[in-house]
Formats: sequence, C-alpha cells, structure tokens
Amino acid sequence: MKQITIARRELPYEIAEEMKTLRTNLQFCGEDVHVIMFTSCVGGEGKSTTTLELARSFAELGKRVLLIDADLRKSVLKDKIKAGHVTLGMTNFLVGQCKADEAVYQTEMQGVHVAPSGPVPPNPSELLSTRRFAQFVEAAKAAYDYVIIDCAPLGMVVDAAIVAPRCDGAVMLIAAGSVSRRLALEVKNKLAATQCPILGVVLNKVDRRSDKYYSHGYGKYGKYYEKKYEEYYR
Repeated sequence: MKQITIARRELPYEIAEEMKTLRTNLQFCGEDVHVIMFTSCVGGEGKSTTTLELARSFAELGKRVLLIDADLRKSVLKDKIKAGHVTLGMTNFLVGQCKADEAVYQTEMQGVHVAPSGPVPPNPSELLSTRRFAQFVEAAKAAYDYVIIDCAPLGMVVDAAIVAPRCDGAVMLIAAGSVSRRLALEVKNKLAATQCPILGVVLNKVDRRSDKYYSHGYGKYGKYYEKKYEEYYR
C-alpha cells in the first residue's frame, strides 16, 4: 500500500481533550455505529480538520480507521498532503479506473488509512449514487473498526444526503457564528429525511477569549490537569 504524509499541527490541550470527548460520545452511540459521516452547512467550517483529528484520536486507542474523502467537488484534505504522491483516488475507483485498494493510502499515523477524493469529476452526485460506492463502504466497514466519511456541505450541494443512507450515523459540524439558525435547521431536516441517525452536532471555531466562564473557570483547571498528567506519565 502506498504511503502519504499529512501536514498537521499539534493540538492545544483543550482542543485535544474536546476531540477525545467527541470520540467517546461517538463510542457511546452504540457498538453497531462504525460508519460515520460528517457534513456542514457551508464550506470552511473545519470539517476536514475535525475528521482527520478524529481518525487520529480513534487510532490512539488501537483502532483501525479509514478516512474517506467524499467531497469530490472541493477537497480540502488533498491540500494537507505534504509528502507522497496521490495518483489515484475515489473518483478513479468509482469510474472503474482502479481497484479499491489502489485508492487507499497508508498515512504516517499508525492505524489511519485515507481514501483521497481524486480528480474532480463532472458528476460527483451520480458517482456517489453508484453501487460501486456502496460496495466500497461495506467492504471498508468489514475491514476497519471505524470508517469516517468527510462529505461536502449539505447546505450547498446534495452529496451528503446521497452518502447518508450508507452510514450508521451522521454528525453535523457548525462553525460558531458562521451560519444562520434557519440554514442550520434546513440542513438538519435534509439530513433527517435520509433516515440516517443524526448522532449530534459539533460546534466548531468557538472564540474562547470571549467566553469568560470558560477562560476564567475551566481554563485554569485545564492547565492544572495538563501539568498533573505530565508529572504522572513522567
């Protein structure tokens, strides 16, 4: 299997802890929840970064994780690849140009594999509607502990609604202050119409400096526990 290296930064303590909370909440959704899709209302809400960090978080527990980049229109993940060459991706597989394992890459993160989106196709919705995509997801579910699917924003295109029936659950990601309540409800209703269970909502890009309760309350405890954990593990 070909290998790629994904550019990423070390998360601040508070965000790393919240990622673990997200991971734990998903685990408590049930032992039958293995294929989880993420979507948002608009672009730029941090969906791709969240799915990548979540995959890493699951891998830290010894889980095998496949991250599928199903945003065939405007992939963010491809811009995060800093080493290795992606020659084939999901679109290549979906049109029959390669086998499934040729569209999957090993990353530098132990236990994390990625299926990049591939070249931008003229018909992304149609490709995601194919039996070939459904079979890919089913095969991945059998081979991995968790399959995380990064979908295009449902508030802009229909692709996520097409992918949803193939999943065990869906998560909406909303950047604080970026979308109206009306748009968020519209996206939620579109997702609910697919009959894919909505597992929850991730509120992203919260300005902690404006939250006095957090910064003057939990914030100091975060630093306290971080220091204690470091002392313990030393």
